[in-house]
Amino acid sequence: MPVRIRFNRTTVSQRVRRRANMWNTRMIVLLLVVAFLAVQGKASECVPRSFGTDRIVCVCNATYCDVTPLNNPRVPRNGTFYWYVSSRNGLRLNMASAEFGSCPVGVSSIVVLNVNTTARYQTILGFGTAFTDSAGINLNKLSSATQDQLIRSYYDPEVGSRYTLGRIPIAGTDFSTRPYTYDDYPNDTTLQHFALTQEDYHYKIPNARRALELNPEVKFFSSAWTAPAWMKTIDSINGYFGFLKRENYQTFADYILRFIEDYRDNGIDIWAVSTGNEPLNAFIPGISLPSMAWTPGTVRDWIANNLGPTLRASSRNGTRIFVLDDQRIELPWYVQAVFQDSRARDYTTGIAVHWYDDSFVPPTVLTEMHDDSPDKFILLTEACTGFRITDFPKVILGSWNRGEQYILSIIQYMNHWSVGWVDWNFALDSEGGPNWVNNTVDAPIIVNPDTDEFYKQPMYYALKHFSRFVDRGSVRISITDTDDIRATAFVTPSEEVVVVLYNRNQQPTTVTLNDPEAGTICVELPACSMNTIIYAR
Repeated sequence: MPVRIRFNRTTVSQRVRRRANMWNTRMIVLLLVVAFLAVQGKASECVPRSFGTDRIVCVCNATYCDVTPLNNPRVPRNGTFYWYVSSRNGLRLNMASAEFGSCPVGVSSIVVLNVNTTARYQTILGFGTAFTDSAGINLNKLSSATQDQLIRSYYDPEVGSRYTLGRIPIAGTDFSTRPYTYDDYPNDTTLQHFALTQEDYHYKIPNARRALELNPEVKFFSSAWTAPAWMKTIDSINGYFGFLKRENYQTFADYILRFIEDYRDNGIDIWAVSTGNEPLNAFIPGISLPSMAWTPGTVRDWIANNLGPTLRASSRNGTRIFVLDDQRIELPWYVQAVFQDSRARDYTTGIAVHWYDDSFVPPTVLTEMHDDSPDKFILLTEACTGFRITDFPKVILGSWNRGEQYILSIIQYMNHWSVGWVDWNFALDSEGGPNWVNNTVDAPIIVNPDTDEFYKQPMYYALKHFSRFVDRGSVRISITDTDDIRATAFVTPSEEVVVVLYNRNQQPTTVTLNDPEAGTICVELPACSMNTIIYAR
């Protein structure tokens, strides 16, 4: 028979409804019980709270948070596999172990997916999130113990998501409480007044250090939303057609280097910088986001003549450069134009992409970009839900639909040559902020400072289905899929095969995984479920 977890699925669904209805009267007792079990090393399941149909979060506080411990043995023995499931009806990375075997005769509607470990593609860099001012502000509203729980939920390699990437904005973004750069003194061409701000010392640096202490393998990369206003043609950090003045090209390159050096002095090594966040925004009339315009020609000249040589000649000559950091609607033509200058191409390591216009552009442009420049990796560097004008409310606690959007996007990017996928704010408040231009959005973790809690949303688990199991250095391999069963697969450095599946069907679906080297796995995927299956080669 196909491996099923119907009993667990039903039990969890019932428990979700029961706990949601009785939460207020049982909260204290429940937390005492789970705290005791945690001490005994047995408790790891989600403490669910329902906010309506298909809207379940997992509640964490100072004393308890659901975890995903390392398996023992870490690699399944031959002939067995591990299976982690998150589902619309309440499962959250629930784990089972089972044996290989074909589906029995008579089981109908079997979807067959073929795994080929010899067909290999890109090497994975990792997964992560962004250390914005707003995320830091929200984190700091929690008690120290709850803050630690939240950072561990992302970066702890033992029980957390095992993130290995972190994005740190260079100065302010819209997810700050004020507009600012590191040198808001007009015409300070020698950068005499350049200085990090309270936001760096209170919100970014301390939390990046926490992540690094948990996982020394974390790589940080950074993006500037804009140069200081006085360096630009419009003397403003936002606004239509705000270009960097040609006479300030080298000054801005020096500005970026100063940021890298100052962060290094504070214990944070900036592994890479992009040429600037979403330059296309500066061509949209009326947009209030901090932005600075780059055309392919102007950014090409800046990389070739200023940023590239400045970084390479400095003590930070190992810092990489990402180009674009914008929507894939600009692929491959924008990057191709930049790479017309061989110097700009040589200085550039990767192509950074955001997901906000993905519904208008097929993912095949990512493959076109890879085929055009196979020596430059592609990295998804920003994504969030709730960003559209029509998205209301901006935060929908427990939204399964938004978790589904995440996992389908990650699968799509993996299958089209991305080496990783990085979320936007790591924590926001119930309104999706703070944000000084009122550009609020949703996040995988929402903070409730009134109760000293945070809520893990389905988006959090969508990412964890990858980041927890697909180690840096894993290589994507070939797997077939269907419209209803989306799939991607990898071989890890420890020679595990990791298969991630999403069942879009509204009913359970039986799936056969055929791996000629390892055997056959038959499983029944719950309706609307995220699945990670792991086995040894």
